[in-house]
Amino acid sequence: MGTTALMVLALGAGGCSRQETAAAQPPHPGEAIYLRSCFSCHASGTAGAPKVGDAEAWAVRIEKGRDALLATTIEGILPAMPARGLCSDCTDEQLAQAIDYMIVASQPAPDDAAK
Repeated sequence: MGTTALMVLALGAGGCSRQETAAAQPPHPGEAIYLRSCFSCHASGTAGAPKVGDAEAWAVRIEKGRDALLATTIEGILPAMPARGLCSDCTDEQLAQAIDYMIVASQPAPDDAAK
């Protein structure tokens, strides 16, 4: 049997022994709002916006509570963040979902939390 055939058999057998990974999680309900209206500032930290994924920057805000974050989002933070962020057509619930998404995405990695 040729080397190529042996490699194909070995790779195929290895693939059969793998366990199926868990089904992909459905997207967070706030992800679409985040991508549409929050990403432009919170992905890069524009004008002091806490970057999504920066656990330290978000920890201070999370300590204030979700209701305080929502109120700040609705009212805005002058001069940088306009009222309702960049989503003037979002409902309060949609803004809350976007906040929840950013909070979840900004939690420390399990390895970081153990330190």
